[in-house]
Amino acid sequence: MNQFVTVTLNGLTLAALYFVVASGFTLIFGLMRVVNMAHGALYLLGGYIALEIQTRWFEDEGSGLGLSLSGASDTEYSVFAWFVPLVLATLIIGVLGVVLQQVFLRWNQGQDLRQALITIALSVILADQMLAYWGGISKDIAAPSAWPTSITLPGDVRFGFFRGVVVLAAALIIGLGLYLIIKRTRFGKIVRAGVDDRDMVSALGINVNRVFIGMFFLGAMLAGIGGVLGGTMISLAPGQDTAFLLNSLIVVIIGGMGSLGGAAIGALALGLVDAYADVYLVFGDVDLTNYSIIVTFALLVGVLAVRPLGLFGRPA
Repeated sequence: MNQFVTVTLNGLTLAALYFVVASGFTLIFGLMRVVNMAHGALYLLGGYIALEIQTRWFEDEGSGLGLSLSGASDTEYSVFAWFVPLVLATLIIGVLGVVLQQVFLRWNQGQDLRQALITIALSVILADQMLAYWGGISKDIAAPSAWPTSITLPGDVRFGFFRGVVVLAAALIIGLGLYLIIKRTRFGKIVRAGVDDRDMVSALGINVNRVFIGMFFLGAMLAGIGGVLGGTMISLAPGQDTAFLLNSLIVVIIGGMGSLGGAAIGALALGLVDAYADVYLVFGDVDLTNYSIIVTFALLVGVLAVRPLGLFGRPA
């Protein structure tokens, strides 16, 4: 039972990370109808930027860039050394996403194939540059030393504090914030209306391009946040950009285009299926855990067989 609870918690926290990354992809791909296949590269780059800032500014005293907080306790310093890289990396990725949208995607709005080919090429270039600069060895972003490494749950189950508390809390806060922005604010209403009928929204005197810039900035920022959370929770390594892009696609397809609730349910289903398949895909003496990806695609096929537009999808 303890193993089952631990595996379930692993699946829930993995689902939370998937949701943070896929929510940005949902805004860009599902809501704005922009095919950004470089979203996974933005995820990985955000993690690497946070790692670089943390290493050079807070750990490498010999470089002359080491920072110190006069009068701050060790607890305050360690938390500061994690949150500052998080904020800076997120903002940098958001700005990079806007540059990508303005330079490469704005002029071919509605041309899905062209957008896909351009962003795939950009993702390959970014992946090669990240491999050349940071190497092929996996790296970890250090969590604040002031935080406990684990927590004890009822039933004497021990689980990682960062996974079980920080990542889940971040996913819940982001999900609630995005829902309020899209459903309860004028900005969200303009975005939804602009996607459905851009000409009519422009005729009302609204600068649709400026609104789309804001939404693309938000979607790219979420990829950056996911990269920092993922780099702290799991690790940063070449190939994760492709893996998280694929996972984001699966989440959006399962949940339905442009649906945040669908993205949450899709991430939950994918995270639990991944966690259970990695442990329980064993039949007698035959261990099939190395083929757990098959179960993931079986989930995708099963959902599409029943709901071709996803669980909460609607016609474009």
